[in-house]
Amino acid sequence: MKPVFTHCALHVQDLELSVAFYRDFCKLTVVDEHGEGPNDHAVWMTEEGRTDYVFVLLLGGPPHNQSREDLSHFGFALGSRAEVDAMAERGRNEGCLAWEPKAFPYPVGYRCALKDPDGYVIEFSYGQPLGPGA
Repeated sequence: MKPVFTHCALHVQDLELSVAFYRDFCKLTVVDEHGEGPNDHAVWMTEEGRTDYVFVLLLGGPPHNQSREDLSHFGFALGSRAEVDAMAERGRNEGCLAWEPKAFPYPVGYRCALKDPDGYVIEFSYGQPLGPGA
């Protein structure tokens, strides 16, 4: 059997705050929670109706300090350029905008990014060959 990509796990300092961010901005839902205490307590989140991939938030670990030059990020597709602009405006208003909206040549498309409560960069795009606007 070939390997199948099933999840990505991130250390977070405050599970409640991180769950709220991903629920609110990315529309992910909690599908499992298990364990207790640092490095054992985990929350699994995914898109409604999806069962093949989860985003895992792990309590504890080292704080995340991503530099401005580090383009590491997680990507979420939106349905239009207007939705990207609206997400950027929300991020700006809430003090978590990381990248202003900007158009890039194919396959990048139109994108902006926010920083989650731990400083991880979350990209919101339209027009990539993955997701809406492909």
